[in-house]
Amino acid sequence: QVQLVESGGGLVQAGGSLRLSCAASGSIASIDAMGWYRQAPGKQRELVASVTSGGSTTYADSVKGRFTISRDNGKNTLYLQMNGLKPEDTAVYYCNADSYYSEYGAHFGSWGHGTQVTVSS
Repeated sequence: QVQLVESGGGLVQAGGSLRLSCAASGSIASIDAMGWYRQAPGKQRELVASVTSGGSTTYADSVKGRFTISRDNGKNTLYLQMNGLKPEDTAVYYCNADSYYSEYGAHFGSWGHGTQVTVSS
C-alpha cells in the first residue's frame, strides 16, 4: 500500500502563497484519483481538490481560481499550489490516494498524516 508524506505547510500572511507536496512511496501513475483534503478546528474534513489518472481536476468552490492541483508522475509526487491565501484556508491539509478495483468491487486508499497551514490576517 502506497505511503504518503505531506510537506510544505507553514505560517503565511493573508495573500501569500504556499506549495504543498505529497510524496508517495511508489508510483502514482496508476492511482485512479489523488486529492487534497483539509480539516479546520471544529469542522468536517472537506475535499479541496482532486485529480484523476486521466488528468481531470475538481476544486472546492472556495478555492477555485486560487489553488491548483497537479501530479508529477516521474517524481511520484502530488502538489497543491495555493495562491491568494485567506485566513479561512487555515487547516490541516491531508493527501489522499484512491483506487477502485473492479475485481473486488471496492475502493482502497491511503492517507498522509497531514501538514498544517496557518494563514494570518
